Amino acid sequence: MILRELRPALSLVVLFTLGLGFILPEAFTGAMQAALPVQANGSLLRQNGQIIGSALIGQNFTGADYFQPRPSALMGTDAKGNAIPTPYDASESGASNLGPTSAALQTAIQQRVAAYVKAYGPGPVPPDAVTSSGSGLDPDISLANALRQAPAIAAARHLPAATVTDLIARTTHHAVLGVIGTDHVNVLELNLALDKLSRP
Repeated sequence: MILRELRPALSLVVLFTLGLGFILPEAFTGAMQAALPVQANGSLLRQNGQIIGSALIGQNFTGADYFQPRPSALMGTDAKGNAIPTPYDASESGASNLGPTSAALQTAIQQRVAAYVKAYGPGPVPPDAVTSSGSGLDPDISLANALRQAPAIAAARHLPAATVTDLIARTTHHAVLGVIGTDHVNVLELNLALDKLSRP
């Protein structure tokens, strides 16, 4: 009697587990692999056949001849358990959680503003150049940020400034329908395109 009443419920559990837990995800995965293979596989970027990163995850670039990403506030720990900065660590994700009244945040922003002005000269400092993102892995910078960095990078690479600004224009992702989101540049994509230009 009890088994007869439980049989429909158990059958539905098995049916929904198979359908929603295995068949449907496999169907969606197959469809996305066919329709959007790059995105379905992590938007990986390659250079000379080697995977060098993902368009979805920011990277730390060193040197005055590369565009710099948005600051990352990610922190990890060393072998002794001490907190250490681990910017753009893809195994982590998070923000500083410091509020607008935080003295530590204000100090950090002031230091970033000073470093930015020293690197790129006097003028407006785009907000995304001195504030970290919620994930700490933001791969994009604003168009204003990229254009502010352009003259210094052109000089470091001995390229005409117009060549670098034209490259920015060609790699800019525009707001969807002109209103959803903002114009932005993927830093890894831009630096890869920059490396393809003639270097001194």
